[in-house]
Amino acid sequence: MVEEHTVGSIGTGGLALMEAEILDDLDGVDVVAGADIAADAREAFADSVGGRTYENFREMLAAEDLDAVNVCTPHTLHYEQAIAAIEAGCHVHVEKPMVTDTDDAHALIAAAEDADLRLQVGYQRHFHPGYAELKRVLDSGRIGELHMVSCYLAQDWISGQTGEWRTNPDLSGGGQLFDSGQHLLDAMLWTTDTVPGDVAAVMDDREHDVDVNSALAVTLEGNERPITASVGVSADGVGFEEGIVMWGTEGRVEYSSGTLTVVENGQTYVSEVAGETDFGALTREKLAAFVAAVRGEREVAVTGADGLRVTALTEAAYEARETRTTVDAGASL
Repeated sequence: MVEEHTVGSIGTGGLALMEAEILDDLDGVDVVAGADIAADAREAFADSVGGRTYENFREMLAAEDLDAVNVCTPHTLHYEQAIAAIEAGCHVHVEKPMVTDTDDAHALIAAAEDADLRLQVGYQRHFHPGYAELKRVLDSGRIGELHMVSCYLAQDWISGQTGEWRTNPDLSGGGQLFDSGQHLLDAMLWTTDTVPGDVAAVMDDREHDVDVNSALAVTLEGNERPITASVGVSADGVGFEEGIVMWGTEGRVEYSSGTLTVVENGQTYVSEVAGETDFGALTREKLAAFVAAVRGEREVAVTGADGLRVTALTEAAYEARETRTTVDAGASL
């Protein structure tokens, strides 16, 4: 018999509603309440999920007997909401970015550990079969010692976000680097099993209030020798494009557009990655993994430490941009 768990949603509109619907559809999960400052979002949540709604998330945490909470709100609100949920005795799944400040990241991780509660971050590349296969190739040693990485993400993002909270830095923390770019940074760090070191950055706001284009030069630490990495993120792309190339001492591996390419011993091997890669399927995978972790059936798939590494790299990139210097992201880990 599946153990029943009650879940609350902090945030009830857009992606938050989608995730609440997915959670409520999982065996043994009952989404019983949601909190949002927007009345129309609360109404949509009540109509779709059927839970009780609150304007204030603290009122929900005080009134409801919740086992877990999903936090899906503007980025700069995540820390206050997630730590309040932990203090209320709830396991927490928090959408990316986990937080927008490394001190907050450390505090959130410590709070969850002290309370023996699960904390998972919503980076779905950990459940993407293409990135999982890329990581398997790296871990197998097929391309030798990794020494260089280049990755990119381009999306027609800014045209649809102008005037919305994502382009208000007080709520978003920044632009595309703090939005879809977070997935790329996480994928790079996770697949290489590294932490960020020195970071240099240039960014172009393109007459917006947040960054649109970002180019980062990063040193990745964790292997015997540092890895040289470059990251390009654009919010003014055509459609959606994403890819990553990694060079080792004995070959190369690349993933983009559903195709994995491995070059080793002078031979090139190209394969189409099998498995679900659409956003809905990956979102369901990550939420199901969170519920399984809450039940003690598996370890947390995307940990607070994963969130901390991405936050440290992002924070260092913005500091490097402002100061026009190289910043050591590892100093805040």
